[in-house]
Amino acid sequence: MRKYQTAIVSAIILTFFVANFGIWFYITRKCGNNYSGTSSLKMIDVSKYLPYEQDSDLAHIDTDIMLEGELPVLDGAAALVPVYASVIDNIYPEGCVTYEGGVFSDDNYYGENFAEGSAMRYRNTVRGFEALVNGDADIFFTAQISSEQMEYAGSQGVELVMVPIGLEAFVFFVNDSNPVTDLTTEQIRNIYNGTITNWAELGGPGRPINPLTRIQGSGSQTTMEAFMGQDSIAPRRPESIFGAGIGYSFRFYLTGMVDNPNIQMLSINGVAPTNENIRNGSYPIISEFYVVYRADNTNPNVDIVVNFLLSDEGAQLIEACGYTAIEH
Repeated sequence: MRKYQTAIVSAIILTFFVANFGIWFYITRKCGNNYSGTSSLKMIDVSKYLPYEQDSDLAHIDTDIMLEGELPVLDGAAALVPVYASVIDNIYPEGCVTYEGGVFSDDNYYGENFAEGSAMRYRNTVRGFEALVNGDADIFFTAQISSEQMEYAGSQGVELVMVPIGLEAFVFFVNDSNPVTDLTTEQIRNIYNGTITNWAELGGPGRPINPLTRIQGSGSQTTMEAFMGQDSIAPRRPESIFGAGIGYSFRFYLTGMVDNPNIQMLSINGVAPTNENIRNGSYPIISEFYVVYRADNTNPNVDIVVNFLLSDEGAQLIEACGYTAIEH
């Protein structure tokens, strides 16, 4: 009897192993290798953007502004870490960015070990917005804010002030092996609403399109939903996981922060997302980004930071970070 039980258990284990190997081989493996560096965007390396560190990749300008007193806590989206970290590096006193345990952790993907009271936090869009509403952050750097997030602020009795400070291209990208290099805005909407489902319809290979999306409430997802207008993003079709991916993000996030060599940004309506085309308005999908703060925030340094970003010096800083400043 025991021999039969052992055989049965062994058969179950073998079946489990074979089934899981099949899932990995036919699905997981293909998802990671399907023209789709789009499916594996890297986390940003926050250690590259730490104020006061000699090797940090931050912008520096000449300014006489130096904050004193109660320092506003800055937080924001991943794509804007270079901007608000550079603000701190230029006009905040050294020593105001602190870490749990005294040092920055290599595992600090979402700012987990920035200490309470640190002038810089990095909780990304969803958690950072909640921190702003709840009073744990003073100024929030972001792209679009979703209607659900605004409703949340209203439900907490919080009035927010949004101030545009710069421009950025919203881009679509594919693996660099994909021969499709240009799409129209209508074609992109038709990909995401489910009308166009195969790259062959766009002059590419006869493979399904795998239209990738971002986390709900993130700046890129909210911007994408605004881009879609009245069209809804269709549920992903099961066969799309065997296809070639397309994704979206903000230009500098791809070119300056994750710098993935396996992807290519698409031209839209024949126009590439270059700094010049962003500045002259010829690239068709340009998004403003903002600083956001609570209307009831009484810290006078909040106004100083916002006015600095709206000044010529602030514009120089934004440009030096790799973005396009708004002319005020």
